Amino acid sequence: MLPRRTAREFGPRGHGGMGSIRCERNAGQPLAAGTSAAGFDADVAVVGLGAMGSHTAWRLAVRGIPVIGVEQFAPGHALGSSAGKTRLFRVACLEHANLVTVARRSRALWQELQAHTADPILQITGGVMIGPADSRVITGTLAAAEAHGLAVERWTRDQLVERFPQHQNLAEGSVGVWDPEAGVVHPEAAIVAAVHAARAAGAEIYPDTRVTAVDLVDGGAVVRTTAGSFTVRQVVVTTGAWLGKLVPGLGLTPMRTPMTWFDPADPADDSFTLDGFPVFIRAVDQDNWIWGHGAADSNGVKIGPDHDDNFTAVDPDRVDRGISAKDHALVSELVSKALPGLNPIPVRISMCMVTHSRDGQFVLGRPRADPRLVVGGGDSGHAFKHASGIGELLAQIVAGEATYVDTAFVDPDRPVAPDESQAR
Repeated sequence: MLPRRTAREFGPRGHGGMGSIRCERNAGQPLAAGTSAAGFDADVAVVGLGAMGSHTAWRLAVRGIPVIGVEQFAPGHALGSSAGKTRLFRVACLEHANLVTVARRSRALWQELQAHTADPILQITGGVMIGPADSRVITGTLAAAEAHGLAVERWTRDQLVERFPQHQNLAEGSVGVWDPEAGVVHPEAAIVAAVHAARAAGAEIYPDTRVTAVDLVDGGAVVRTTAGSFTVRQVVVTTGAWLGKLVPGLGLTPMRTPMTWFDPADPADDSFTLDGFPVFIRAVDQDNWIWGHGAADSNGVKIGPDHDDNFTAVDPDRVDRGISAKDHALVSELVSKALPGLNPIPVRISMCMVTHSRDGQFVLGRPRADPRLVVGGGDSGHAFKHASGIGELLAQIVAGEATYVDTAFVDPDRPVAPDESQAR
């Protein structure tokens, strides 16, 4: 067993491929969270402090549960799935009606977390979903709104163009649904604030420390890192694109996914600010849609496609971070058609990894009901808006509490059918 150390004592980050879960002995009985007993470094280790892990560590620590957080890079880094300056926040979530509850819990927790940082975390701007009345963008949004009594507005094509003339070449029969609770989240600021809040509440945080394996043993788990091992009662694995390498069998596929930003075609055009051009998802043809929002900072107008055949499956330890024309060919074509007020050539491209599950829903909970292991991942391109609410869910699962929403739709062992498309 490794005695507790400060992050400084761990030294530089190790290299090499991430290991996998190993089950050395039977699970035994689940252990209640609380003051760590002799023989344990903590009750819980959270492996990976990105979107889900940073907030899980925070929500565990505020419960008084002894927790260790381990991150292979520095919190708020840009090498995984949780960077990008902004992420869409929506409450009328077309992916699943239960996500409305998660989004609202996330909003409340981010408002609480805001006290820990001077940087903005969540900005509510409102947002519009656009498409034919029978498109998933519209039907999914309305289904979520109706299930929860959300105060959305329904707009005709003419009303939409009058409100946001930046949207051009809308197909006949297109409609809009306005979600007044939508906006943007600032992911790097949210992660750094969550890690700081976790540390302030008593969590031990180990940045620049790579986990090589997790061994499930009688009554707990041993988390092996490049600098030594921790023995804990339970382990939460939230390693994003690396989750499938550490916990195989979850049906996850990490994809190399460029993010793109654009400038107005006319430098004097000031209509593409975040206030004037808020969050949107827009069906552009029968098989695809684009998502984005106006310029929230000097990076420009953020636009991306729902899917692109050039977004390829990758090994997260060997992802190609070089940029080529094919990385923006499709989104440039879609921007040119749908948003002609923008220059279709991106002014900035950065690399992200989106980990898709088999049905487009997250993977949250205990695989095979193992009392020693909890996983969080499979973001499928729409998780960051729910990161703090997901952290709360994972903390509730670890602590044996009733969850604030039914989690059957994200259970790791659920039966799944392939998803046709995902949204951001």
